[in-house]
Parts: sequence; C-alpha cells; structure tokens
Amino acid sequence: MLRELITMNADATQNPFRRALGRDRPLLGIWSMLNSSTVVEGLAQSHFDWLLIDGEHSPVTLSDAISHLRAMQGSSTIPVIRIAWNDPVLIKQTLDAGAQTLMLPFVQTKAEAERAVAAMRYPPDGIRGLAAIHRASRYGRDGTYFAEAQHTVALIAQIETVTALENLEEIAAVDGVDAVFFGPGDLAASLGLRGQPAAEPVVAAIMNGRERLRDLPAAAGVLASTPELAERYIEAGFDFVAVANDAAILFRGADTIADRFRSLARSHVADARNG
Repeated sequence: MLRELITMNADATQNPFRRALGRDRPLLGIWSMLNSSTVVEGLAQSHFDWLLIDGEHSPVTLSDAISHLRAMQGSSTIPVIRIAWNDPVLIKQTLDAGAQTLMLPFVQTKAEAERAVAAMRYPPDGIRGLAAIHRASRYGRDGTYFAEAQHTVALIAQIETVTALENLEEIAAVDGVDAVFFGPGDLAASLGLRGQPAAEPVVAAIMNGRERLRDLPAAAGVLASTPELAERYIEAGFDFVAVANDAAILFRGADTIADRFRSLARSHVADARNG
C-alpha cells in the first residue's frame, strides 16, 4: 500500500528518501556517530541506501552537519539528519542548512507530531521562518525553493516510549509524517529493560508496532542492535532498517584485534621466559 500511495503522489518524487521508499526493497542504512566527514564520505561510497547523521547522541553541530552533507554529495546514499530534539528552531536551522530528511527523537503524541510538521512547513501551512538566502535555496539562486520546499522535505518521527507506542497510529496518520522509526534503546528503558534493546519484549513491541502500521501510508523503520535482529526486521517487512553503526564497527573491530594480538604477544613472552 505504501508504495502504491507514493507512486500515485507526484510530490513524493521530490524528496529522495520518499522516492527511494517506492522501490521494491527495504532501504538499508548505517548510523554515523563518529562526527567525521571523512568517515561519512567513505561510508557514502559503501552503497548503503541511507546514512543517519546523529545529532542527538553525538557532538554534531550545525556546521558539522553541513560538512557531512557536502561529503555525501555525488553519492547515491541518502542523508538523514537526526536533530537533538523536536524543536522548531532546530528544525528551521537544519532545513535552511540543506537537509531534506529529518529524524526527530521522542515524538510521543499526535500533537507533538503535528507541531513537528508545522515546523517543517512555511506559512500559511506551518510556522517555518523564511529567509531569502541560505544553503537550501542555493543561497537565494533557486527561485522555486519556497514554492517547492514543502514537497522536498521529509519527516521521520521516532517512537521511543510506551506512550508513543500507545499513540502510534495517531502519530503515523498525521499528514506530513512520512515515516516512523522505532528506537529500541529508549523503548527498552521505557519498558523497564534499560540497556537491553535486543530483549525479546522490546523486539515483540516493535514487531507489533510494525503490524499496526500495515494499513497506514507512513513508512516503518527501525534500528537493529545486532545483525541477527537486522535480518528479523527485514524479514518482518520493515521499509527501512539501520543495520550498522560506524562507531560500533570501529570500536568492536579494534577490541577484537587488540584481544587477538594481546593474547599472542603474552603467549610469546611466556614462551620466551620458559625457554
């Protein structure tokens, strides 16, 4: 149903994330927390469908986000920026900086989703402040920007609490919410399972949420904390799945290498002493 609605809606093709959601496959993404434009540039060439620049739990400033967007120019990977909060000022600044697809954390009610949509849109449809010159309008050179901006941006609302789950259908049905995204870390904490995003009750709640969205136009996404969970979520029919995290790849890989060669080095020293 989602793909049929996107195909029928000409406006959907103006945002790269919505356009990609119309393809016949789930979109596979990678989470970027390292706040390095070099890393982002390299990851954008790894053929993930989308890349999340994390401005909530990483020290990503607006200037950093612009650098990351520039690093991704020319690649087929779609940038998604998660801002620190569902705040109209942050939304305005990030859209002016050239971001087209935003992920907003901790959206818990229909009213909060509606306020987010309003912040994404210019008057009279919303409250986004209008500036004549900014990066998104090619510094004022794009004469069609103000007329087309509402169709070129996309909003992903994060579902991260029991309250949000209770209000899931209402949030997803808000006009202007293109997708909802289940955040297992905060959801686990809300369920009394802090630090256990892969716990079965958390997974079950997310799976149930996905089923409840089947007949709604909003897409459903999720962050997978393990490769095994990523496979389960893909098989469950999620429209987009974050399957990896750049910080986890680096640090877990480094730990594995350090452990391997530390053991070898200690074994060598022990053999030398015994010999």
